[in-house]
This record gives sequence, structure tokens and C-alpha cells, in this order.
Amino acid sequence: MESMTEHRKRVAVTGAGSGIGAATAKLLIANGWQVVCLDRDPAAAGKVANGRPVIAVDIADEAAVVRAFAEVKRILGGLDALATCAGIYETTPFFDITAEIYRRIHDVNVIGTFLCLREAARIMESGARICTVASVAGLRGGGLAGTAAYASSKGAVLALTKNAARVLGPRGIAVNTIAPGVIETPFVAGPLADAATRQRLEALSSFNRLGTPEEIAEAICWLLSPAASFVHGATLVADGGMVMY
Repeated sequence: MESMTEHRKRVAVTGAGSGIGAATAKLLIANGWQVVCLDRDPAAAGKVANGRPVIAVDIADEAAVVRAFAEVKRILGGLDALATCAGIYETTPFFDITAEIYRRIHDVNVIGTFLCLREAARIMESGARICTVASVAGLRGGGLAGTAAYASSKGAVLALTKNAARVLGPRGIAVNTIAPGVIETPFVAGPLADAATRQRLEALSSFNRLGTPEEIAEAICWLLSPAASFVHGATLVADGGMVMY
């Protein structure tokens, strides 16, 4: 099996400015990858990148994503891996969700993920690897803190990833997804500020705690590595046991 030292290590990380994306970019940098950090907040991504390339992009904007990955190609010459960590959270109660809210969540979480997958795959060769970021909300149908719009968007990411795996597998590009449980990030800072909500969410895990971005980053980096060479079209659940219940 190809070793990490022999492996080509050019990677783009979306949502690299905070949370899981930031932890993933930092770990990849520490492991010697050539990392390009993409985020709609380039200042935040710049703090993570520490001098490495940063590209500002709104992943819901198709033209912007096309330009961003053209820039990735210019910088790196191609891509060996992609982590699609960019996304937004949504907690509006079911009967208060408007079509506008629903569309915005899906524009970012689903269409944005698709656009990044599509454009990254255009500049990948056989042996490349992609990891999308879904959520156990997509497996459970919510029931955590995010509600209908968020849960359905992450369920769509699960289906999108399997479709991408079917299409890209014959080209030698592996595609997998990770489904985190509740992770201690700015993403969920609002709901977690309520002590009762935090206690309820912690109790859903067998470990009676939330996950950390670093724990999810480790799993993503494994899926992007040659160590996962025969893992394809899979969903890696990293939730402390939440979906067992």
C-alpha cells in the first residue's frame, strides 16, 4: 500500500475558518499536506492557514465556486483530496420555517457541497479522495438541535455522497462522508448556551459528552489518506453512540 510519504498530498478544505473545517485544515497542515483553505471569511481562514493559500468563496454561488477551484488548480496544479466542511446550521421550529429559510440551508449545505464536489473532481486524477460532512441529523431526521431544514439538508448530503461515489469511483476517485454527532463548535454555540439543551444532547451520547472538532478532523484525515484505500461510498458515523438509541 502506498505510504503517506509517497502519497500526493494536495488538498482543499472548505469551511476552513472555524470548527471542524479549521481543525481538519490544521491537522492536514501538521501532517505535511499542501493545503488550500476556502471560506467565505478569508480573515478567519487566514489564521488557520498560517501563511498558506486562502481563497474567499461563498459555496452557494456557482460562479464563485468555479473560480475558486480554478484558483486551486493554478496554485496546486491539481487536487488529491477534498474535505467539504463548509455548511450552516438552522434551528427554526418546524411551523416557523419559511421556504426562504429552507432554500438557504439547502443552497449552502446541499448545492454548495455538490458544486465543490463537481469542481474538485474536474481537477482530480485516479487515486484522489473526497470526504463530505453530513450529520447524524440526516440519519435521525433531527431530534437534536437543528430542525427540519437542517436535518433534510444533511440527509441530502448522505445521498449526494453515494451518488458521487457511483459516478467517480470508476475514475478512481474515492468518495465518503462523515456523519458527526453534536460537536463543540461555534456552529452550535447558540443551542448549547442553554444548560438544559446541552445536558439533553450530552446525554444522547454513550460517553455523556459532546465531541470535539479535533476528533472529527482525525476521522476526516483518515478517510482522505491511503489507509482508507478500499473505503468508498461509506458513511463514517462519529457521534459517541448517539444513533444507537
